Amino acid sequence: MFYSPSFLSSPIKLIDVVNSKLSNCLLLALYLLKNHLNIKPDGVYCDKKFRLKPINPCRNIKTLLKMVRKVIITGATGLLGRAVLEKFKSDSKWETLGLGFSRAGNELKKVDLTDKQATTKVINDFEPHIIIHCAAQRRPDICENEEEVTRQMNIEATATICDIAKTLGAFVIYISTDYVFDGTKPPYKPSDATNPLNKYGISKLEGEKVTLEIDHNNVVLRVPVLYGEIASLDESAVTILYEKVADNTKNCLMSHIEQKFPTNTADIAKVLELLCIEKLEDSKKVKGIFQWSGNEKFTKYEMSLRIGKVFKTSVDHVQAMTKADSVAKRPVDCQLDCSTTIEVIGCNPQTNFDDGIYKSISDFNNKSNN
Repeated sequence: MFYSPSFLSSPIKLIDVVNSKLSNCLLLALYLLKNHLNIKPDGVYCDKKFRLKPINPCRNIKTLLKMVRKVIITGATGLLGRAVLEKFKSDSKWETLGLGFSRAGNELKKVDLTDKQATTKVINDFEPHIIIHCAAQRRPDICENEEEVTRQMNIEATATICDIAKTLGAFVIYISTDYVFDGTKPPYKPSDATNPLNKYGISKLEGEKVTLEIDHNNVVLRVPVLYGEIASLDESAVTILYEKVADNTKNCLMSHIEQKFPTNTADIAKVLELLCIEKLEDSKKVKGIFQWSGNEKFTKYEMSLRIGKVFKTSVDHVQAMTKADSVAKRPVDCQLDCSTTIEVIGCNPQTNFDDGIYKSISDFNNKSNN
């Protein structure tokens, strides 16, 4: 993590600290050396053994920012985590470690995040600059029935990760949800009042609070319902609709109540990388709560009709349901205002739903047939 304390920003223009464990006392000592003893290094950094080393005078801050950064991604076997891991591994400026549990394999590290000792060891061994915390119990109906398991994953494991990150001088990006809102007054800004309607939303809101209470420099990114590259159709609440649309041998009911903003995981992965880059360049600019969402609105019924159109299949058997029947109460419309995030990252990556859902399901079908 890069630091530029206010008392150093003017006298030592190029000073940069790679390891944030370097205390302000040591930075002050460098300031005094520079200005009162006429020592004029272009800059220094502290390696992992706390040894001060000079920065080559021909380097500048932009060069330093291109140095390899270490990133841990939790939930790297999941729908979002896989996309985030792929995005960061595709760029050589990031050294990445993906954490998983039930499906961990290949290059992923298997760890139970509810095991504090095991989690601490894995994170300390890797010494990340950034932890992107995607892992969660994210199915609302399961959260209603398994409250303790939900608490352990969404709140207690989050606290453990944030505590470890703080001791290492790393920062955490905690993935949260639009379900922290009650859906009565959209669109919602990051600062708007929260009022979750179900235990999933409550647990994620508590996770947000823990993340920012442990270190106010951490980041929360709220996202809505997701789809993207899938391992199974039921991995996403969006792609599972295709299964019922494609089977026209029996009628099916689809909710025509809650408004959804399906968001492509590849778009979120790009947003996360850009937030990390901005955070490393200016830690004060990127902290607190951010939001990202697709910009097309559908009910599940409307999504089903669109999927049928994209895949040119009959939807005569798909019927609209206007009465809720789920275990967990769902908010009607939690549209997220993403303007703050767009301003910070300087772009608006949005995958058109028709294109995104076609690629997601077609790629899955092709893999399944091979």
